[in-house]
Amino acid sequence: MPIGRINAAKFIARKLPPPHEEQLGDEHTHRILNRAHANWCTPPGHHTPWRDCYDGADMLPIPQKARLFLDPAGQPLTPPNHLRGQQLAEVEQAIRLAVWADREARQLGVDR
Repeated sequence: MPIGRINAAKFIARKLPPPHEEQLGDEHTHRILNRAHANWCTPPGHHTPWRDCYDGADMLPIPQKARLFLDPAGQPLTPPNHLRGQQLAEVEQAIRLAVWADREARQLGVDR
């Protein structure tokens, strides 16, 4: 009997230990970072669906999501030029949130 493919992402825990998850954010924080990442990664004419980019970020815990918007030194990346209006505002909000979450995760020792 053939065995179908299994998406391992649904088995990876995106949550941090309970006290740390609440300190870094909630589901709203996850949605802000997920949406901003999907908008960042899908310029007009891009072939990967927006939802795939959203789901790719959704499986990550907050410290790893934050690093999607930061350079290796922890400094915010410049938003891409294709973002305008509401999308740009959401990405800028996500960048501010990412800087804060990265700093807090390092202080808590959960910056995995």
